[in-house]
Amino acid sequence: MKTITVQELKAVLEATPHSVVLDVRTPAEFGEVHVRQARNEPLDRLDPAALARSGSLAGGGDFYLLCLSGARASSAAAGFAKAGIKGAVVVEGGTRAWIDAGFPVERGSSRVISLERQVRIVAGLLILVGAGLGRFVHPGFYGLSAFVGAGLVFAGVTDFCGMAIVLGRMPWNTRRKLPA
Repeated sequence: MKTITVQELKAVLEATPHSVVLDVRTPAEFGEVHVRQARNEPLDRLDPAALARSGSLAGGGDFYLLCLSGARASSAAAGFAKAGIKGAVVVEGGTRAWIDAGFPVERGSSRVISLERQVRIVAGLLILVGAGLGRFVHPGFYGLSAFVGAGLVFAGVTDFCGMAIVLGRMPWNTRRKLPA
C-alpha cells in the first residue's frame, strides 16, 4: 500500500490542484472539518468499482485517501486494491495530521464527536451496564461485558470495528449539510 505524508500531499495539491482527495469519514465528521480539496466518500458506502466507472478518480493516476488518523483510509485502500483499482495512496496521519501541520481546512458549524470517541463511549457504557446488571440482576449479564471486551480485542487485532460501522450509520453521523 502506498502512503504519503501530509507535507507531501500539500506539495502535490499545490502542484496539481485538481488531484483527487477522498475523505472516507462519516458525513458528520467531514462536515465538521475537512481538507479543502477533499470530497466525502464515507467508508461504509464506498464502492470503488462505481467510482472508477464514473471517471471521478485520477484516470489511472494516483488519488489520495484520508480519514481522521489513517485506519479507515487504509481499509478503503484495501477495498480499491481488492477491486483491482490502482493508484490509491493513504495519507499518513489523516485529517488530524493535516490540522496539526497547520494546513488550511474547511470548518462547518456543526460539532460532532469523532467516530473513534463514539466507539469508546458506547463500549465503555455497555461494559459498565453489563457489570452493573451482572452484579445486581443476574450474573449472566457479565456476558455483555465479556462480549464487548472481546469485540474490542478483535477490532484491535484486525483493524475492523463492527461497532464503528453501526455507529457510522446512525442519523447524527449520516446527515449531510447541503450547500446554501
